[in-house]
Amino acid sequence: MIFGFNTDIKHEDTVYHVQSEARESEQILQTQIFVRGRCIGKCAISYAASKAGGEFGDQHKEKMLREQHRQVMEAIREGKIDSVLDKRDTPETLATVKELEVEWLNANSVHTGGTLLMVLRVTDGGAAAEGARLTFRFARPEAPPLYAQVLTDSQGNAEMSVQVEEASLPESSVLVQASYSGRTATRKFRLRAAG
Repeated sequence: MIFGFNTDIKHEDTVYHVQSEARESEQILQTQIFVRGRCIGKCAISYAASKAGGEFGDQHKEKMLREQHRQVMEAIREGKIDSVLDKRDTPETLATVKELEVEWLNANSVHTGGTLLMVLRVTDGGAAAEGARLTFRFARPEAPPLYAQVLTDSQGNAEMSVQVEEASLPESSVLVQASYSGRTATRKFRLRAAG
């Protein structure tokens, strides 16, 4: 499984949200660019041909996706965003693409009694995403990562809890990937001890 990339980048007075993901069902690596939740463009490359040519695993796909994400970021920094966008999308088709968002609701109070509890909400274009699948990767020092999956409720909310010592939180992180209606969004959250 490949986790995607999500980055906010500012150019002049505009903040762009760049979201890259592997769309396994279509065998493409896609990057979408959002401004204030509205898709303004996207680019995608197919990996089906490369896959047919022999060895082509998740590591190679992730490397290609990372490079595509980097190229789009670079184009935005240089003010050349149009040079990387697919020209076949019309403003009408782009207007139908909504941003999938992952929000951490209890970021200020996550650790009590040896348990880390994260409450997250997934929205699709601002509306609750019921039944979104959240995959968690909890990375901690000197231990293998922990994985968990949950589905969101009718409000788009989900909870994940894991037993962990508070002292290890500053060196730990949580990667969360939301999957909904064939799209994904990935967020990385840093943890910290109460202070």
